[in-house]
Amino acid sequence: MSHTPTILVFDSGLGGLTVFREIVKLRPGARYVYVADDAYFPYGQHTEDEIVARVVPLVGDLIAEHRPNLVVIACNTASTLVMTHLREAYSVPFVGTVPAIKPACASSKTKRVSVLGTKGTVKREYTKKLIADFAHDCDVTLVGAENLASLAEATLRGERVSNDAIAAEIAPCFLNGDARTDTVVLACTHYPLLLDQMVALAPWKVDWIDPAPAIARRVSDLLGAANGLGEPIGGRIIFTSEQAPSPVLAKALMPFFGASFVS
Repeated sequence: MSHTPTILVFDSGLGGLTVFREIVKLRPGARYVYVADDAYFPYGQHTEDEIVARVVPLVGDLIAEHRPNLVVIACNTASTLVMTHLREAYSVPFVGTVPAIKPACASSKTKRVSVLGTKGTVKREYTKKLIADFAHDCDVTLVGAENLASLAEATLRGERVSNDAIAAEIAPCFLNGDARTDTVVLACTHYPLLLDQMVALAPWKVDWIDPAPAIARRVSDLLGAANGLGEPIGGRIIFTSEQAPSPVLAKALMPFFGASFVS
């Protein structure tokens, strides 16, 4: 017999909405709680130990309050640091977000792939191990973007972001030599929010690998065949800063949550 599961989606900010929308496509009848840890955004400004000390107890409090059937950590930075700690501390199933290096290298024709992430994500041993395990025949370039996540947040909040600022962030992804880069891994869930601009600003056409659909499929598999189907229930979004969204941001969030969504 099917039931209505509760799914908690957690991110440092609003980038996890790119994962959230893919999960909702597959399981529209689930009950959703999206938590943006905007009081601590961006995570890249904090040390690894600080992020672990922040996220692990915070997620525990959220589990106790909302009693989810499954938790999605829709943040590459957090996932590469806290997943082991979370699984040791709490019995609820977790789904994380990691750079999609394996499928990118498998699909690349030129075997030149760039991984576009935060500075923290691209320097982590976790990311380097993915390259060692799955990129044997590929030349992989790690690109740590300084400001791209913040630019994505600013765009969603209705602030003006120049094309030059975005172009400067993605430029190191494009290497032109004996073989051109033909695949870019989006190793931060914020970045698909800027995908249209990045496609337009790219010096040549590449495949942009967004892990969100694969994450959604994993969530769907864990929930089981029938759970969370049916009519959309909607969801609520919680900001850890407890600041109400501006009218512009509220309008931008409506396609994700509907008219009444903020708690």
